Amino acid sequence: MARKFFVGGNFKMNGTISSVKEIVENLNKAQLDPNTETVIAPPAVYLLLVREQAKKEIGVAAQNVYDKPNGAFTGEISVSQLKDSGIDWVILGHSERRTILAESDNTVASKTKYATENGVSVIWCCGESLEQREAGKTIEVIASQLAALKSRISDWSKIVIAYEPIWAIGTGKVATTEQAQEVHASIRSWLAKEVSQAVSDSTRILYGGSVSEKNCKDLSKEKDIDGFLVGGASLKPAFVDIINCNL
Repeated sequence: MARKFFVGGNFKMNGTISSVKEIVENLNKAQLDPNTETVIAPPAVYLLLVREQAKKEIGVAAQNVYDKPNGAFTGEISVSQLKDSGIDWVILGHSERRTILAESDNTVASKTKYATENGVSVIWCCGESLEQREAGKTIEVIASQLAALKSRISDWSKIVIAYEPIWAIGTGKVATTEQAQEVHASIRSWLAKEVSQAVSDSTRILYGGSVSEKNCKDLSKEKDIDGFLVGGASLKPAFVDIINCNL
């Protein structure tokens, strides 16, 4: 079964009501590739606005969710609240949350387990720092992140993996197509060996890290790159060109 191309837009902590409305309006008016699944992740305060205004073909993701059903967890959002708001996706494990907010591999795995078991799909992020890459530890670091995830989940059907080299996020530096494909192939190989060939064949692996309309076509041609998780460029009109990179 062919893996459907996937493009996610992570707005991070950016946007206003007017700018977010403008982004959604632009996507609604655009002719988006029907063979690409598109999901956008605005800040939590705009999730309902985006879900109400975006055409139904566009998925909407939260940028975080908690691993408890409800209760005294100030500042957190529950899976049931996302579902109640029509939000079907969440981004988990992004390097900014792993590094700035000190979320461990186990915390990310626990959140992923809770979300997927309760009906919300996950864009699960992994990646290495510049120091780890220069020390030749890229594959080792990502295998460790994957192992933490595997220890908590059994159903991979609601997970899309996003490989994001930390040194390429927002820096303008991009992994070469060869560097990206090498890591994507190693993730797919890990899944085949440690989980199953079926999961390896069906799981979509996205590339993230300064993706733009200029580099997306070359990256998308690699056999193990099934789409992108886009940061800054998702706030710009050129995001449509990234979604349509296979046309």
